[in-house]
Amino acid sequence: MKIVGWISGLFRFVWRLLGFLLIAALCLLDFLFRLTLTGKASDIHSRTDWCHRWGKAFLRLLGVKLTTEGTFPTTGLLASNHLSYLDIVVYAACRRFVFVSKAEVQSWPLVGAMTRCAGTLYIRREQRTDVKKLADAFRPLIENGCVIVLFPEGTSTGGDHVLPFRSSLFEPAATNGWTVTPAWIGYKVPGADASELVAYWRDMTFLPHLLRMFTLPEILATVRVDAPLPPGLDRKQMAQELHSQVSRMACLKNTPDNKPLRQ
Repeated sequence: MKIVGWISGLFRFVWRLLGFLLIAALCLLDFLFRLTLTGKASDIHSRTDWCHRWGKAFLRLLGVKLTTEGTFPTTGLLASNHLSYLDIVVYAACRRFVFVSKAEVQSWPLVGAMTRCAGTLYIRREQRTDVKKLADAFRPLIENGCVIVLFPEGTSTGGDHVLPFRSSLFEPAATNGWTVTPAWIGYKVPGADASELVAYWRDMTFLPHLLRMFTLPEILATVRVDAPLPPGLDRKQMAQELHSQVSRMACLKNTPDNKPLRQ
């Protein structure tokens, strides 16, 4: 049985590796011919459509089964906990979003190119000037009807707790009265530890982690969305309330019968 399992895992790895390279090439060619050559590359809605379409394709390839709970916002910011680079693919498959990501992602093989095509906003959180520039980048997107996904913990975790949210990212929302909605994302791997196989944290290296994930038979992803924050909060109040709501949603992850989220 062990030999059969090993052969099955090897076949799955080879199939997904080849599939990943093929889909990555196809999605970049799709961007070139459907957006760049038609002059639509500057249209953020065309980019988010592209990202949504190919996000779903990558989830199918990786064997990710996605469950969503709650209602996604149609405007403003969506603030989520952060576990892995897979989070962006999962959220992209859910809806048409614009993402804020750490600057290092730009240099990752293939992933960097795809996030740039998706219109991702990059930030070096240790530099205050980058955080301030986000306000100028957010405004035209929000006014154009986009929803921007933030990961305000500032780093990824194994999912056992939610780190404090950095309030500086919510300054534009507090100043302009934008809607901010909390969300939680979590993963399960049947018979294995998702914090080691799906979560990308500590001193993990991207390529070995991705290749190891190719061998997994199935990944169960859950996204929960709660009600938007009430108006009139300052950035620190937003960060505290969002952290509280996301932490509460995280506590539901192992309960057999989830209670309804706050309405």
